[in-house]
Amino acid sequence: MTPNHHLDDATVLSYSAGALPAALAVVASAHLERCAACRTRLLDADQIGGVLLQQQRVDTPAEDARAAMLVLLDAEPAVEPPAPPADIVEEHDPDRLPSALHPWFGNSMRALRWRRVAPGVQRILASGIGGGDLMLLRIAPGSKLPLHSHGGNELTMILDGAYDDMLGHFGPGDVADLDGETNHQPVTSPGVPCICVAATDAPLVFSGWVARTLQPLFGF
Repeated sequence: MTPNHHLDDATVLSYSAGALPAALAVVASAHLERCAACRTRLLDADQIGGVLLQQQRVDTPAEDARAAMLVLLDAEPAVEPPAPPADIVEEHDPDRLPSALHPWFGNSMRALRWRRVAPGVQRILASGIGGGDLMLLRIAPGSKLPLHSHGGNELTMILDGAYDDMLGHFGPGDVADLDGETNHQPVTSPGVPCICVAATDAPLVFSGWVARTLQPLFGF
C-alpha cells in the first residue's frame, strides 16, 4: 500500500518542530508509519531544523540568546508529538490499527466499539487528548457527507475503504491535510464502509441549515 495523498510541507515542518496540536500529531504519526515518502520528508525537515538551530547558536549574540531561552522557559510546554516506530513494517495486518492510535483506540479494528451519531455514520471519540479533537469514523458505503469547510485545520487518514471529493480519490493510507480554505463534500465508495481517523483543531463549518442543525449529532 503506497499512499497517494500526503502531509502538507507545513504540517511536516510543524511535526518536526513539535508544534502540531496533539490530536493532529497523532494522525500525522499514523500516516508516517505507513508512508515512506513522508518519513523521508520528515528526516529532511529534522535536518533543516538542526542546521537552523546550529546557525542560531553561532550567529545569535549571547544576550539575545539568553533572552530567547528565558522566553522559552516561561512558555507553556509544547506537546511532544508521537514518534513513528523505528521498526516500521510496510506489510501490515489489516486488522491492526497504526501504533500511534493504540493509546486512544486500542490495536484491533475488529475490537472497536462504535457509537452511531447519524444515519450511516458511527464514531469513537478519544478522550483526554487535548490539543483538538481526535476520532475514528465509520461511514457507510455510498454515503454523501454534508458540504463543509473548516474553522481550522483537519487531518484525516483513511484506514479502510475509500472516499472521493473535489481533491481526488482517497484510499487506505492516504491523508487529507485540510485548512480553512478547503470546502468539500466527501462521498464514500461503494462496497465497504470507509473507516478513517480524523483530527481537528476547530469545529467544521457546515453549509446549509439542515447540515448545521444536524452538526451536534455528528459532534464535530
